[in-house]
Amino acid sequence: MSTRFFAATAAVLIALVSLSSCGNTIRGVGKDVAGTVNGTQDAGRSVDRAARR
Repeated sequence: MSTRFFAATAAVLIALVSLSSCGNTIRGVGKDVAGTVNGTQDAGRSVDRAARR
């Protein structure tokens, strides 16, 4: 096995780990945004209920 083969294999493994980390981050951001939207909607409903009293 040559040094070039090991370098190429290491580069591929590093790229795979980096891409999987990005995927997890994107999913986490999506969950955070969904939580923010839900919280904003709940706050809007609370204000609406308070205004109707």
